Amino acid sequence: MALRFLVVEGNTHTERETHRRHFGTTYAEGYAALLTALVADAACEIACPADADAHLPDSGGLAGYDGVFLTGSALNLYDGGPAVARQLELMRAVYASGTPAFGSCWGLQVGAAAAGGTVVRNPAGREVGFARRIVPTRAGREHPMLADRPAAFEAPAVHLDIVETVPEGTTVLAGNRLAPIQAAEIRHVGGLFWGVQYHPEFSLCELAAIVERIAERLTQEGFFADVAGARAYAADLRTLHADPGRGDLAWRHGIDAEVLDPARRTAEIARFVAHAVVPAKAARGRA
Repeated sequence: MALRFLVVEGNTHTERETHRRHFGTTYAEGYAALLTALVADAACEIACPADADAHLPDSGGLAGYDGVFLTGSALNLYDGGPAVARQLELMRAVYASGTPAFGSCWGLQVGAAAAGGTVVRNPAGREVGFARRIVPTRAGREHPMLADRPAAFEAPAVHLDIVETVPEGTTVLAGNRLAPIQAAEIRHVGGLFWGVQYHPEFSLCELAAIVERIAERLTQEGFFADVAGARAYAADLRTLHADPGRGDLAWRHGIDAEVLDPARRTAEIARFVAHAVVPAKAARGRA
């Protein structure tokens, strides 16, 4: 069954090109590549609403997609501005279209804010590398997004902001010490949104590229003693990407199959397709 997806890039043109220089793709291009690997016959299109000249679909056009995916971003919602406003407007149109949507990190924040929630700079500070001890709520343990996750798990993460208050129609599915809302489902004006504060779409290589790119900032914030330490950390991530069987490195960084096994790391996305996209497509008579 062919599925048509829209991947919404959260970054500005400058930030997209910076990520491309360090990793080889933009966030949205990497997300689209993952979706086509996970879903046979999937067709992905990319939208860049942070760009002033972006041509964006309205709710009618969005109804032509089977699923919408929102990437991370270096933007901050509370800074406002046209690049932020256009993304909120697009997400409101996604809700109105009835097309199921999934968001990672910034994507969760946009999904929440567009429905009436609030986003703030995390008073507990940045979460980087891996979100630790993510614990599903009672609702999360029964929700298909997290059905096979253990009682506590790790996931790739890079964020400074968090959802502070959730909109009406939200079910919080998981949280941890640094981010009480690590996963949520939002139902708003007939639309369905699943979001996570972490990055199930990130490979360890992509995470390594981000750590290297912001190594000086992370050193200033106390995550590493020096930039060389950040680069060594990134090198370990690349080694684990190439050889997940390196138990010494997995032990050193406190990660297991929930991160090292690509199928488990990306499971929330695959479950979204199976439990939200496919049923919605069938209900619309497109099966």
